[in-house]
Amino acid sequence: MAITNEEQNPNPKGNNIVLGVYIHCEGCGNQVLKSLRGFEGVEEIEIDEKNHKVIVKGKNVDPVKVTERLRKKSGKRVELISPKPKKEEKKEEKKPQLKVNEVVLKIYIHCEGCAKEVKNCIHKMEGVRIVDIDMVKNVVTVKGTMDPQKLVDFIKKRGGKHAEIVKKGNKGSNGENEQKDQNVKIKDDSFHYYPQELVYAPQLFSDENPNSCSVM
Repeated sequence: MAITNEEQNPNPKGNNIVLGVYIHCEGCGNQVLKSLRGFEGVEEIEIDEKNHKVIVKGKNVDPVKVTERLRKKSGKRVELISPKPKKEEKKEEKKPQLKVNEVVLKIYIHCEGCAKEVKNCIHKMEGVRIVDIDMVKNVVTVKGTMDPQKLVDFIKKRGGKHAEIVKKGNKGSNGENEQKDQNVKIKDDSFHYYPQELVYAPQLFSDENPNSCSVM
């Protein structure tokens, strides 16, 4: 049986390979470069940090092998955006589509570094798509196919943060809300924080100081 050129080379036209990878810092980009640099067929690598994409160029590079290589070496969740892998002719059973959940969490976030750390932690959970943080209200909105309660446990275990579900609901494939929990409202007093203010010791001439001096 003769093997065609298309079977020998899955990317005969040398089209760019676009991979979806969550990249939040320069270190992530360097990790991607180290994982793919020198791999068979890879000639050039571009990092699009803003759109969380990695563009791989090469005439004889295999998109599937590049995807598996990056996933194995970096430990990140990698999605092959382009070119799309060919679907097998065999009929497969249709799997039920997972519903997209929208969960609002109450998490204490005191600075931008803390917000970045929380966002990075949540993105590591499988099924998470969008993470939106409101530092003023200490509220984090997460959208994806993940289980809300498992998300809370994941944040506590991996990020060491206490999270509380204040609102959750499901969205269908058309983007419309199918179910909402209207009995739970966001409360600004879910967490009690005490201001860190300077406390002055009792003065020398003060009724509050039992060892103070008194003027006769």
